Amino acid sequence: MMHIRPRPGFFSALRGPLSTRRFATEARLTSDHVRIVEVGPRDGLQNEKKSIPLETKLELIKKLAGTGVTTIEAGSFVPAKWVPQMASTNEICEHLLRTPPPSATAIAYNYLVPNVKGLEGLVRIMDDTGVSAAGGSAADKASTTTEISVFTAATEAFSKANTNCTIAESLERIRPIVTQALSHNIRVRGYVSVALGCPYEGPNVPTSTVTDITASLLEMGADEVSIGDTTGMGTAPRTMELLNALRAAGIANNDLALHFHDTYGQALVNTIVGLEHGIRIFDSSVGGLGGCPYSKGATGNVATEDLIHTLHSLGMHTGVNLEAMSKIGDWISGELGRANASRAGKAILAKLQD
Repeated sequence: MMHIRPRPGFFSALRGPLSTRRFATEARLTSDHVRIVEVGPRDGLQNEKKSIPLETKLELIKKLAGTGVTTIEAGSFVPAKWVPQMASTNEICEHLLRTPPPSATAIAYNYLVPNVKGLEGLVRIMDDTGVSAAGGSAADKASTTTEISVFTAATEAFSKANTNCTIAESLERIRPIVTQALSHNIRVRGYVSVALGCPYEGPNVPTSTVTDITASLLEMGADEVSIGDTTGMGTAPRTMELLNALRAAGIANNDLALHFHDTYGQALVNTIVGLEHGIRIFDSSVGGLGGCPYSKGATGNVATEDLIHTLHSLGMHTGVNLEAMSKIGDWISGELGRANASRAGKAILAKLQD
């Protein structure tokens, strides 16, 4: 089921027995369908300096739920002293479990968890609300599901700066999180940061390191792994080189997502490279929200509006309403007192106002 051919390397000793994993959702979709993972409420907001009211975060999620997007990063179970902006995740999670926003399709709400304690916090809220990861009892038609993300980095310097541990240590921390999540039927998503460039070690991150980490996460039981260009250093040739290396390692396209930042204006170029390679899951943030506190000058994630416009212009289908997403990008940018970073979003709004 896993499509992985383990390769010898630095992380081989960390890998336990192969886990039985569910098939990726995309295996049941057509080849021209792209799933967008909206990361605005978590990755997009976590580095904002201005304190954001809980009501604004819930309103953002509610608005996004009405666009047709099917996966939304809703928060992060990290200590408030690490990421103050995520201090309201408990309340967000409880609200979404008890009273999920209306949506035309089922939505997976995803939460980043850095350790077992974070997962236990999520499970405790699920127990208190009486709602399972699948969205309710067997008699209910689930309108939402609950997922988690775990994260590591592709360079030692970034791993130590971000999580105060080595890559190998981070993977050992992740293993029990995945095991416990799967025991609760919680789907797991993995993140590999700085896969195409590191603020400390430069742009030439070894592809072998990224493939080894990705294979390790999948073998633990992660359902998909998002490969992150956290600094926006990625170029088309190096994106293709990395994707070819992942394929050569036996990792299937439907086990992968791509997460591009637009620091150097290459996010959409790299997206097209990913599409041509066969990737059909992409992360993005409404209004281009986001950034990286460990990478000076790194801008936000590729704007969801820009990504949708590009995908639709290429004949791909997302199921997401571009006009609705453009309005949300303008609204949240205003709430945060920042410029709307989406070119497509601003152009569409201008046309609507004619």
